Amino acid sequence: MTASRTARERVRAELTREITDIARRQLATEGAGGLSLRAVAREMGMVSSAIYRYFPSRDDLLTALIIDGYNALGESVERADAACRQDDYPRRWMTACHAVRDWALAHPHEYALLYGSPVPGYQAPQDTIAARVRDVTVLGRILSDAWAAGALQPPPGEAPRELAPEVEAFRGLMPGVPDDLLWRGLSAWTALYGWVNFEVFGQFNNTIENRRAAFEHSMRLAGSTFGLAQ
Repeated sequence: MTASRTARERVRAELTREITDIARRQLATEGAGGLSLRAVAREMGMVSSAIYRYFPSRDDLLTALIIDGYNALGESVERADAACRQDDYPRRWMTACHAVRDWALAHPHEYALLYGSPVPGYQAPQDTIAARVRDVTVLGRILSDAWAAGALQPPPGEAPRELAPEVEAFRGLMPGVPDDLLWRGLSAWTALYGWVNFEVFGQFNNTIENRRAAFEHSMRLAGSTFGLAQ
């Protein structure tokens, strides 16, 4: 690799980062639907035609922001779980849940891009999938590890037979667990993101004041759904 090529790649990486940084700020003021390559180029002092060398369309820029957001959230959850003693499953679960909430509250506009209303006309490509599952892979691994260690006492029950074909889509996220436990894990996962959505989008305003304590209690209840003793 030549020195000039390396220098060009560094410049391209720096400009790409600057474009996405400006675009993230634009999310806060205009929302995802108002994201504009021309407006980003204008703020950078770049002619609008030049920015298309980095992102050929608004959708390409949105995809980059979405992948960055999922990766940032996933990394936060992975780091939180790695800091826990791996056989302390209740702590791992609660720590991972807090990592999701903390990241969402610290980055509400990026969270809204990931879990808010769909952007009209935008269809997320396959490129987003690997980043999208990083956080839930951690949550699934906690459940799988706890099950393998005999640390779960789920209530008795079986998943309805009509859901048997649906379970395959999630089996890779919670390997080794029986179908009913998988659905219990999915229910806990949706409880986590349902709570975070309510909080980020203001649904608890003027109703729940001590939100951290309420969140912790709700996540313990969610953990009990799949038999995690607190």
